[in-house]
Amino acid sequence: MARIDRTDRRILDLIQHNGRISNLELADAVGLSPTPCARRLKRLEHSGLIRETVTLLDQDALGLKLTAYIGISMDRHTPDRFAAFEAEVASYPEVLECSVVTGQAADYLLKAVLPDMQHYEQFLLGRLTRIPGVTGVHSSFELRRVVQRTVLPLDYMN
Repeated sequence: MARIDRTDRRILDLIQHNGRISNLELADAVGLSPTPCARRLKRLEHSGLIRETVTLLDQDALGLKLTAYIGISMDRHTPDRFAAFEAEVASYPEVLECSVVTGQAADYLLKAVLPDMQHYEQFLLGRLTRIPGVTGVHSSFELRRVVQRTVLPLDYMN
C-alpha cells in the first residue's frame, strides 16, 4: 500500500464525495496552494489509489427498476471454465458486479440491474443459463435499498 499522510487522506475523502471538485476548491479545503495540491493528486493517481473518476447516474430515473443478486454455480472448478464464464459475464452491461465467493452454494455472485422482471427473464434464460458450465442460478431481488455508497472508509489508515 502506498504511504499517505493526513492531507492525502483528506484529498481522497473529498474527491470520493465530489469527483468534480476543482483543484482550487480542493486545495483550499486541504490547506494547500493549488500547485502542490495538483501534484499530490497526480501522485495519488499514479500510485494506483485513484482508479478512475466516474459520474453516478440515477438507476430509477433511467427506468432500471429491478436489481437482482444472482448466485451462479459452475459444473467444474477449472481455470479455463472460470475464465470463459468471467469473460462472457464481463460483456453484459446489465452486470454491475461479479465476484467469486465462498461460504455459499454459489461460485459467483452477480449484481445486475434491469428494467423489469420480463427483461430479467430474457437475461436469465437467453444469456446467463446458456453460458457453458453454468449448472445453477439462484436469484434474489432487492425490495428496498437501505444503504448505497461509493465512498470507501479511510479512517483505518494511519
